[in-house]
Amino acid sequence: MNISKDTALLARTLNRRIVVTSAIFALVVPATLHAQSASDVLDGPGSTAAQLDSDSQSQHRWSDWKASLKDRTGLDFGLDFNALGYVATESVGEDTAATGVLRLFGEWELTGRGTKNTGTLVGKVDYRHRLDTVPVKDFAGELGYAGIIGATYSDQRLRLTHLFWNQNFAEGRGAVYAGWLDVTDYVDAYALASPWQGFANLGFQTGTGTIGGLPDSALGVAAGYFWNDNVYISGGIVDANADARDPLAGFDTLFGEGETFKSLEVGWTTGPAARFFNNAHVTLWQIDAREEEGTPSGYGVSFHLSYVVREHWLPFLRGGWADAGDALYETAFSAGFGYSRDPSKGLFGVGVNWSRPNADTYGEELNDQITVEAFWMLELGKGIELTPSVQYIADPALNPEADSTTLFGLRFRAAF
Repeated sequence: MNISKDTALLARTLNRRIVVTSAIFALVVPATLHAQSASDVLDGPGSTAAQLDSDSQSQHRWSDWKASLKDRTGLDFGLDFNALGYVATESVGEDTAATGVLRLFGEWELTGRGTKNTGTLVGKVDYRHRLDTVPVKDFAGELGYAGIIGATYSDQRLRLTHLFWNQNFAEGRGAVYAGWLDVTDYVDAYALASPWQGFANLGFQTGTGTIGGLPDSALGVAAGYFWNDNVYISGGIVDANADARDPLAGFDTLFGEGETFKSLEVGWTTGPAARFFNNAHVTLWQIDAREEEGTPSGYGVSFHLSYVVREHWLPFLRGGWADAGDALYETAFSAGFGYSRDPSKGLFGVGVNWSRPNADTYGEELNDQITVEAFWMLELGKGIELTPSVQYIADPALNPEADSTTLFGLRFRAAF
């Protein structure tokens, strides 16, 4: 199997802009190694392993010390601060929102060091706090928009995003996660889905807004396996009632209530290291009714297509359909592209989303919506990123008085 020049060049260009996976480096090593990284099976662009790999490229003064620590002990860690703010031209309530997020994340390779079948403890703790009257995650309601903008930019304060054991097997072709999981790490992932460095609107992220629940800090298990260098399968089952602020309650909710979120994904790629660039996959999901939350059971399907074009372009087409399950949308489609010519100049992305709000979730039939998002991520210095963005929402479904609203956003990230 050969990885094309186009794919290799784009991966080298984007791996510092978007948090793909540690396996991006494999795009420039011999093809015989491509099937050997289990992290490619499950780690999405927002995962701890991917974030650590991306940030290691920043070459901070203490990068050498961290690398030495990892070599001696198997321990790797990172710290970053993220802030996202918006101002809107039309709203039914507040017209500004802002949130800051401080994250500590790491992984500790404890067994199988020096082999492909490693065992690693992986964790991430966040402190999410509003910087304005309204946190970004709640801003859609102020706009009369049926959707979520900045899903990770809430006001939850101290929370556990994930803490799990990652066991690789079959000489690195497979991996199993067990513990408190974030399903967005492994469900319907692609290169531009990171809320920290890619698109901010959920319509361009996991499930295109058509997957219900999407719990994080959810007690459960997930697994993935590459049948060969091109075909993979992954899936998981986790607690549907997870509470990131009280993760130990997961033992009661999972084993007591037994209400779960399940997923199964089958995909094709030109090679494990190119999984989030050259990729076609289908994701099936199902969620049980949650009695305490008062939400119905549901199920659905999502798909994704993307492929590197002319070295610098990453066009994509995504979509999904849902039957109940507390999904935002019954049906949605997104198309767009990412573009990067030089790592020193950042990443540019544009996407267009059409969505039909889920009547089971909103309690009534609502009008279809069109959303356009564009962002340009710039590296101001080592580990310092600034991302201006704009979103245009036509016919916000919960604000019939407005034909449209435009959001002007600014995202800041400092990684250490």
